[in-house]
Amino acid sequence: MFAELTEGSSIAVAILIGLALFIAGIGFGRWLKRRAGVNLGFFYLLFCATFVLWISLEFETGNFPDRLDVLRALRAANVLLGTVFILALVRRYYWELWFERQRKVKAPKFLSQVIGLVVFVLAIFIVIGGIYGYSIEGAVFGSTVVVGIIGFAMQDLLGNIIAGLALELGKPFKTGDWLIVDGQHAEVIEVNWRSTKLRTNDDVYLDLPNKSIVGAKIINLTYPTRQHAIRLTVGFDYQTPPNLIKDVMVRAASEVPGVLATPSPKVFLKDFADSAVQYEIKFWLEDESRYNDIVDGIRTNIWYAAKRHAIRIPFPIRTLQIERPTSKSDDASATARAKVRQQPLLQLLDDDEADKLLASARPLHFGRGEKVLQEGEPGESMFILLSGQAAVLVRSGDHDTLVATLHPGDYCGEMSLLTGEPRSATVVARTDCELWEIDKPVLAELLQKNETLVQKLGDLLANRRLEREGVLSSEAEKKNLHAKEKEYAASFMKKLYSFFEL
Repeated sequence: MFAELTEGSSIAVAILIGLALFIAGIGFGRWLKRRAGVNLGFFYLLFCATFVLWISLEFETGNFPDRLDVLRALRAANVLLGTVFILALVRRYYWELWFERQRKVKAPKFLSQVIGLVVFVLAIFIVIGGIYGYSIEGAVFGSTVVVGIIGFAMQDLLGNIIAGLALELGKPFKTGDWLIVDGQHAEVIEVNWRSTKLRTNDDVYLDLPNKSIVGAKIINLTYPTRQHAIRLTVGFDYQTPPNLIKDVMVRAASEVPGVLATPSPKVFLKDFADSAVQYEIKFWLEDESRYNDIVDGIRTNIWYAAKRHAIRIPFPIRTLQIERPTSKSDDASATARAKVRQQPLLQLLDDDEADKLLASARPLHFGRGEKVLQEGEPGESMFILLSGQAAVLVRSGDHDTLVATLHPGDYCGEMSLLTGEPRSATVVARTDCELWEIDKPVLAELLQKNETLVQKLGDLLANRRLEREGVLSSEAEKKNLHAKEKEYAASFMKKLYSFFEL
């Protein structure tokens, strides 16, 4: 009777100790999670449970059938689950905290995974040899058939691991690098023990086995620096001088956001092809994620610039193009003439003079975001906006200030046309714009024949100068208004006579 009570008391004590150990283990796991961010999960709970059962059974004096087999199973489970627990601590405290703090780089996930795999395999060998007492050599290499099956099954796995190790040691790329793999531009997201994860410019994720990466041709766009060059090819007709085309292409590329100013874009005459002369533009960028937008912007700007300079981008020779003029263009031209005739500058001309001036105007197209005029640049022409909207910007300190918005019928650049002064503002197309450009020679011919027009233009320019300076709206300056207007008119007339050699 006393022995039974003693045995019952020992079992109760064992249960209480086991329960206390289990609760302590759970508390320790929660402390690790809060203090260091170690997320142990379900396997840690299983480890605590098997550890408590193993301790309780080890100190249990009673005997029951299969006790030794249960002890072996619990020891094996503790070794394997304990290995998982230790690897979680090593990953957090060594790889994620100490390694990244010391090396100032993100810990290579591949290396930690391979080391963890090796440690876990060693734990399995300990279970097989140390706990169950089997010969490791006999268990692994005893059967030629088993070895062959295992070797065949692990062929790809081992190949990817070895390839991943080669990538880690050779470091042809790292996380965050942009590569060209099989013709696709993609960013490296992760390199693990089995594969390399990539993300393309279209946010499409690629998971390529390490063996495929090692065997493929890889172009690293980020190493040794993120700055790299891209080349695009465009064909133009044989009639246009190459230097003109080069200037047009360089300017078109330089205005695209994301294209580096230094080194500046450069254009090469690449080939004399069947239907066109091939030109290659080389430009530099740093942010490969903007590749699609930058390439689109360059090609779009080149198209508009070619239109403005009457440069043909020829069709392939096999293509037959038949164009028939329609009355829509004539209607649009008549509407545009009616709008621009209302502007003060053209109201100074009689009908014949205005028609002659507008008949000589050169139609131009500018794409959204392109610069029509650049502040400070020389010029001898003015522009009349037929369709679209454009912003007028003036440089103030280190930024541009919006001073006006041009609508159909408005004009800009007249000061440079009439006096030869540099452009006083930058004009940027807000939408696709159609404009007429009026050059100096046509206006010079009109001024030669109509000296009264010089006086009218002088007065108009003086009035616009006063408006820009705010004199017309200032009460304090009204007394001197007439004198200033006369002074400005005389100054502009002098410039007109000099510039047009009247």
